[in-house]
Amino acid sequence: MAVPHLIVEYSANLESDMGIDALMAKLRDVAVAGGVFPLAGIRVRATRRDRYLIADGDPGHGFVHVMARIGKGRAEAVRRAQAQALFDALRAHLEPLLNDRERGMALSLEMVEIDPVGTLKMNNLHERVSG
Repeated sequence: MAVPHLIVEYSANLESDMGIDALMAKLRDVAVAGGVFPLAGIRVRATRRDRYLIADGDPGHGFVHVMARIGKGRAEAVRRAQAQALFDALRAHLEPLLNDRERGMALSLEMVEIDPVGTLKMNNLHERVSG
């Protein structure tokens, strides 16, 4: 079973306030703590979006979206619990921005199962990283 690729997209106007490196580490740690995914299989990456339009177009609005891509075969309850744990960490990390009444914020997380047909991979990380 493939393990998660956590892809964080965020609006450029949040970059100086959101602590993206710390958020990425938190998401990784939550994925490991769930006991479902081995450390060596986790990939976390982030992409700043410079062009975006949110709601009424107010340039102060921001967004963070996390896509968690996981291998097929895990029970619905496991997927739901992992998605909730990741979303809770996302929300907690961004709480100061959510509480800023001068800024509109949209947070979202989507867990998607990777279709194993046509998915090819290779790495030596399991030999090099314990966990």
